[in-house]
Amino acid sequence: MNDVLKKRLATAGIAAAFPIIAMYEGMSTKAYLDPISIPTICRGHTGGVKMGDIATVQECDELTVRDLLDAKSAMESCTHVPMNDYQRAAFVSFVFNVGPGRAGVKDGFCMLKSGRPSTMVTKLNKGDYIGACNEINRQWAKAGGVELPGLVKRRNDERKICLTQ
Repeated sequence: MNDVLKKRLATAGIAAAFPIIAMYEGMSTKAYLDPISIPTICRGHTGGVKMGDIATVQECDELTVRDLLDAKSAMESCTHVPMNDYQRAAFVSFVFNVGPGRAGVKDGFCMLKSGRPSTMVTKLNKGDYIGACNEINRQWAKAGGVELPGLVKRRNDERKICLTQ
């Protein structure tokens, strides 16, 4: 990743999220199907991806930065408390992977399919940082209803990072 992109992430306060994403998402310049058959490219980018798409490493870096900034924006749209860099990185990684959620559509960080806020964001907004961090690895390691070992490990690592002072 070039210095300009690193600086953008550092300025946004989410530079610590990049290594998590890089480790768990991997990197592919050719589109592939993720575990639930969503066309994906680069480091977990799914927006507008079609099978057969190809990207350069530079394009992947730019997509990753954009996706991280989008995840941060989604996280901030439903949180109202200050966070340290580790908490912010863990929650941005979580949102990057799971999404913010949407009523009637999908569970996520901000909202559940039921239309209610997630327990994680509710605890966070009440200032229960430890409780919110502990929610990261509760029921969030499934894709298509199947628990995936890689997601179990990712959630445990995100939780550990979140609890770092």
